[in-house]
Amino acid sequence: MTMVTDIPTRELKPAMLRGARGRCPRCGEGHLFSKYLKIGDACSECGLDLTHQRTDDGPAYITILIVGHVGVFMLTTLFHYMSEHPLALALIMSTVCFGLALLMLPRVKGAMVGLQWAKRMHGF
Repeated sequence: MTMVTDIPTRELKPAMLRGARGRCPRCGEGHLFSKYLKIGDACSECGLDLTHQRTDDGPAYITILIVGHVGVFMLTTLFHYMSEHPLALALIMSTVCFGLALLMLPRVKGAMVGLQWAKRMHGF
């Protein structure tokens, strides 16, 4: 049985950081997204084919996990100070959680594309 050992390794951390910044995981220059959450077909700088990415529901699950933990911490902290104003507390918490989710979702999706590229998943 022969093993292929001449395939160069790809660095995971830089690829995920580039993806989280919305850049191509290979070159770090081209844009990853063509719209808010739509991955472009290819990198405009290096030509990397991005149609192989399969992030599916992963970024949403990770975003909900993080926002949920931050939200519960904030809710328990703010409840101590704002227990007399439940409507204001609900308004603050819903605004913060909604905004945090919108802020995090493209970054998590980009990081997952970087992970898939670095690990050569799905044809990358």
